[in-house]
Amino acid sequence: MAKRGNNEGSIYKRDNGTWRAQISLEGRRLSYTADTRAECFDWLKRTQEEVDGGLTFSKTEYTVENFLEEWIEIKKPSLRPNTALQYESLIRNDIIPNLGSIKLHQIKLQKINRFYRKLAEEDRGVRTIRLIHSVFHSALEHALRMGLINKNPSHGAILPRKKYHEMKIFNEDQVFSFLIATKQSRFWLLYKLAFVTGMRQSELLGLKWGDIDWKKRTIKVQRQAQQVNGQGIVFLPPKTRAGIRQIIVGNSILRELSDYKEGQDKIRINRRENWQENDLIFATGNGTPFSQSNLMRDFYKLLDGSNFPRIRFHDIRHTAASLMINRGIPIVVVSKILGHSKPSVTLNIYSHCVSELQQEAARVMEEITTPIEINLAEVHSETNS
Repeated sequence: MAKRGNNEGSIYKRDNGTWRAQISLEGRRLSYTADTRAECFDWLKRTQEEVDGGLTFSKTEYTVENFLEEWIEIKKPSLRPNTALQYESLIRNDIIPNLGSIKLHQIKLQKINRFYRKLAEEDRGVRTIRLIHSVFHSALEHALRMGLINKNPSHGAILPRKKYHEMKIFNEDQVFSFLIATKQSRFWLLYKLAFVTGMRQSELLGLKWGDIDWKKRTIKVQRQAQQVNGQGIVFLPPKTRAGIRQIIVGNSILRELSDYKEGQDKIRINRRENWQENDLIFATGNGTPFSQSNLMRDFYKLLDGSNFPRIRFHDIRHTAASLMINRGIPIVVVSKILGHSKPSVTLNIYSHCVSELQQEAARVMEEITTPIEINLAEVHSETNS
């Protein structure tokens, strides 16, 4: 075989029947083996294009595993703790075992699609597969910016369709009955505030007494309580700027909060030595944050014990939003209360409520536009009499 210069290549058939392509790069040789000559030719052509685009030999040494391990360490400081743990788990348990040994510059869309198809055949959830793609796509975008690859091979990947499930919510009678059933629970006020405000569970658990403006009747949402492995409960700001908001509440819930605070103050005095001051509204008997797992056990016990529909805790938020919309509260107001980034997000989630309101809109418009027949002769007769 004749000696080749930089950016030149050769293809030859091996004794075992396979084909091998080789190209010289910075005095080093890159090789690729395939079953057909056509595959080797395609590889050679792609590699020559990558060399023209700035590919160096050091870049060819990166495997997907090497790169992802470096990328996640760079990425972690910008992620919320639970999100960082989730990304690491997906990389370690899913992406690396399936694609980690492949050279980064050789990863192709076809291999990525096979990987996603394999996950689907293993009955991995649609949400999980799409999240894996999101993480991998983001990592490859970083590789592109670093000049390690010439294009993001995950663009155009075939992903399973999202499955939309019918939203489960309580009606007004069920909300009333559930709140009566919670009176014996230590979480009763948390449940009521969830229905009143539509706050997320993490936002409720992160509320502090300093967040209440008793004169203006507002509660400021400005943090979330998150359970992080190895760290316990940590307090973090909401994920978006819109998540930081003030919610106006009624006088009755304020009175209940005030009574609740009096009871907590008595406990604080009695347990002075063991009390840990965190200023939390919803705290244990020694001032520490409520356990999410304890809250969920209590929640499902209440549902099952009173034969309520088995909704998720997050469905309380959906219930609150749906009831507000069905009572005619403008979408823009509901959006602000929920902390959505814009009203269109609220519309997309609760379009079923808007559809129901269209019936009333149709009735009103029909009433406005339907003429009322008047017998002028009768009117004239009545006037003269």
